[in-house]
Amino acid sequence: MSSISGSSSPSDRYQAAAQRAAESKTYLGAFARSLDFELDDFQREACRSLQEGRGVLVAAPTGAGKTIVGEFAIYLALERGLKAFYTTPIKALSNQKYSELAAKYGAANVGLLTGDTTINGEAPVVVMTTEVLRNMLYADSETLGDLGYVVMDEVHYLADRFRGAVWEEVIIHLPSEVQVASLSATVSNAEEFGAWLDTVRGDTDVIVSEHRPVPLWQHVMVGREIVDLFAGDTSFDEIAPQAPGAQETEVPDLSDAEEVMAEPTTTDRRRVSSKRSSAVTARQAVTGPEFEVNPDLLAMARSESRMSMNGRFGHGGRSRRRQDRYRDERQQSEQRSPVRKASRPQVIESLRRQDLLPAITFIFSRAGCDAAVAQCAASGLWLTTEQEQQIIAQRVDEASHEIPADDLDVLGFWGWRDGLIRGLAAHHAGMLPTFKEVVEKLFADGLVKAVFATETLALGVNMPARCVVLEKLEKFNGESHVNITAGEYTQLTGRAGRRGIDVEGHAVVLWQPGTDPAAVAGLASRRTYPLNSSFRPTYNMSINLIAQFGRVRAREILESSFAQFQADRSVVGLARQVRGREESLAGYAKSMQCHLGDFTEYGKLRRELSDAENFAARDHQRARKSHVADSLTRLIPGDVISIYSGRLAGHAVVLEVDRNAREPRPSVLTSDNQLRRIGVHDLDGPVSPVTRIRIPKSFNAKVPKARRDLASSMRHAISEDAPHSRRNSRHEDFGLGARLPDQEKKIADLRRALRAHPCHGCSEREDHARWSERWWKLRRETDGLVRQIQSRTNTIAKTFDRVCDVLSVYGYLETNDAGHVTISADGQRLRRIYGEKDLLISQTVRRGAIDDLDAAELAALASTLVYQAKREDRGLRPKMPSVSLESAVDIVIREWSQLEDTEERNRLPLTGEPELGLVWPMYKWARGRHLQDVLSGTDLAAGDFVRWAKQVVDLLDQLAKIPQLDPRVARICRESIDVVRRGVVAYSTVA
Repeated sequence: MSSISGSSSPSDRYQAAAQRAAESKTYLGAFARSLDFELDDFQREACRSLQEGRGVLVAAPTGAGKTIVGEFAIYLALERGLKAFYTTPIKALSNQKYSELAAKYGAANVGLLTGDTTINGEAPVVVMTTEVLRNMLYADSETLGDLGYVVMDEVHYLADRFRGAVWEEVIIHLPSEVQVASLSATVSNAEEFGAWLDTVRGDTDVIVSEHRPVPLWQHVMVGREIVDLFAGDTSFDEIAPQAPGAQETEVPDLSDAEEVMAEPTTTDRRRVSSKRSSAVTARQAVTGPEFEVNPDLLAMARSESRMSMNGRFGHGGRSRRRQDRYRDERQQSEQRSPVRKASRPQVIESLRRQDLLPAITFIFSRAGCDAAVAQCAASGLWLTTEQEQQIIAQRVDEASHEIPADDLDVLGFWGWRDGLIRGLAAHHAGMLPTFKEVVEKLFADGLVKAVFATETLALGVNMPARCVVLEKLEKFNGESHVNITAGEYTQLTGRAGRRGIDVEGHAVVLWQPGTDPAAVAGLASRRTYPLNSSFRPTYNMSINLIAQFGRVRAREILESSFAQFQADRSVVGLARQVRGREESLAGYAKSMQCHLGDFTEYGKLRRELSDAENFAARDHQRARKSHVADSLTRLIPGDVISIYSGRLAGHAVVLEVDRNAREPRPSVLTSDNQLRRIGVHDLDGPVSPVTRIRIPKSFNAKVPKARRDLASSMRHAISEDAPHSRRNSRHEDFGLGARLPDQEKKIADLRRALRAHPCHGCSEREDHARWSERWWKLRRETDGLVRQIQSRTNTIAKTFDRVCDVLSVYGYLETNDAGHVTISADGQRLRRIYGEKDLLISQTVRRGAIDDLDAAELAALASTLVYQAKREDRGLRPKMPSVSLESAVDIVIREWSQLEDTEERNRLPLTGEPELGLVWPMYKWARGRHLQDVLSGTDLAAGDFVRWAKQVVDLLDQLAKIPQLDPRVARICRESIDVVRRGVVAYSTVA
């Protein structure tokens, strides 16, 4: 590994000068002369590796200029008459990179391939999303001919648990003659990742740079004042990569690192030219020098803490909802804080006063981003000159002139345009892609001065700013509010500081009640995070590998994944732990020896007695759960039930029962007009109807008045019925009466055996027992480590075997008389279906669900297989627009339920449930309705609808190209694409 640092000796400088003189006659020299700046050392070294025929992994901070290495790979391809692919994780980054390269090399030489856009796909340079390249490899596309270089931008994305596996698939399956340039954020295990690349791709150099070309300074905004986070002049490069006290997911095991680094590298073909001691560096990465936090901030935190303690008591209410308590505590904390928090317009004004614009303010909420623009506009804030306003208005009108006039209002166009003219904009996934592209271009050109963005902006879109502001250091992850990690903090603040424009960048954290300056300093001082594989075999991946290489070879290929590479390395450390614990067990066994008898045997009896008592308690819980589940399955719509405890305590009326669910979770309307689903964990015993009411056929759960009327009817029916006495479920045996005597007899026998044992009379019995408990606890832990070692050995291959078992059950794989595994006709169809629900999609086609649908119905059905609703948006099953679609959806739900059961039996991750929330909007859109009509009555943002519509188009395109598909069905698929891909769905500023 090569680590680039700052200082060098005269001898080093002389050698570097001689090397540059020699390089001036090479491709690298010509490339360097074409640039209007000098290459950094790490850029030059990485480019040199590519020129000499080796692959590279470049790990450097955001904004350090690592994409120059990717551009040199493209330059080499063009000079040598080869093709180059530039892959990115997201379409927005692909679009942006395409525009940059087309401007540099000419539109004729550059193409773009994303799921919904194809421009000049056979060009010598093609920008694409990583999934497109994966699909090419499996289809053995002719476009791969003469491919010489692949640039994998943001390669650390392979840690993403949903899409990360695609990166590993591409790296493994690319032809061996293709050179790979992998560009990554700074990760703590770059050496490990580089070692894997070297194993699967051949000679690969690892170049790590921890230097930011533009210094980054850390601040906290207290009120309207911007205060330094650290006491001294401490910039990004001076902060230790990992400081004590910083919260992070994983810290490298130093003993492992030293052992691995000390091993001879006879089989390692990489050049290792590190200028530092790896063991020392590893320690410094964890225990680096501490920097003093600004004492004024610490004093502010202590003052706030004292005020908070003084006002904490007297606010109670055990029955109040958690969300209410969280909101009230936050409001009370804000009232007690000695700092008056600045409003968003005041924050921007303070940044302008300090000459820190342009700025990106990260707000972990789409609504918050839109509200921030509205608040700034309402305050009368203008950040642009009259000339800039004219330029912005002209460019906005040009970019949007093709958008249908009827759609402009629902898109919020006029408010968006007004904000842009003022120099203000939001940027989030709910926006129309066209709008986001305009914001990105105007911000890059310095016309928009303040952008309020969600964290998706930090994924790679090139929008550097002078300053980055973080409103909060916590976000909602879909389930709860969690603190951001050091890696996320680094990714967000890395946008600050524009190379070649700014002398320095600035990161500002807004002071919130309860802010801990030391914790903020911890986040700021840990710049790296581990890169962990998320790879696992999928149905599509497995069947494509078997088709190309056969099952045996496919299994071997999967064992070469980074996931298995990491698992194998971790086994070394686990084995060391097992050896150490076995020695401790021997010491514990000696300490618990008893002169009266075998205390190991006595300890075992104590353990068995404890386990028997615990099992009896658990058996009671299982029986309770079974009886509760059984009572829920008997409920029908209109039943009114009583819930005696928990967050849903009170009465509720059953609205819908899902018979296909694995666990019964009927939808109910509570007495306080709330729609909820109840399950076994919400009840302390079985339920039965206390009365019944009629649910009107016209009842719509989304209409507040309808909910109020039905709740009123429920309360009236309850008041007319005689009061029902509460069951004392805590003392019911739940059908355990027959089993209780056997359990009680076993416990009594163990107690007698315990009293009769010689060690029971030992005067030091309890001392021995304590050592025995330690022995049993450590024995369990050690056995767990042994199981981990066994489970991590051939982990990926074992998962692949289970995937193949499921494919065989469904008839996608067949075994001939000679014992060879072959792909069936249905399996050939699955090879061309890509997505998280690949097998379910294939089964949907196989069972004829799409055969009788028209173009609009097919689009609506496709939406159920790609759409992912937020948890809070999942409600009752809507009535389908047509009988044909209702039947098709029934098939999809039934196939999903059967598939989920099969996956559960085979211990595989479960396929997600089909989502019906997009059916009506997609159906209306495909029928030609205006966007305003489509989105009316839904919580969908226009940008979200467009994004899902494009995914529907992508799936329909896959279905249309399935081998041996009925020509009539293929024609309907193409018609469906045409009716969906219109208006704002079809429009893009990329051309």
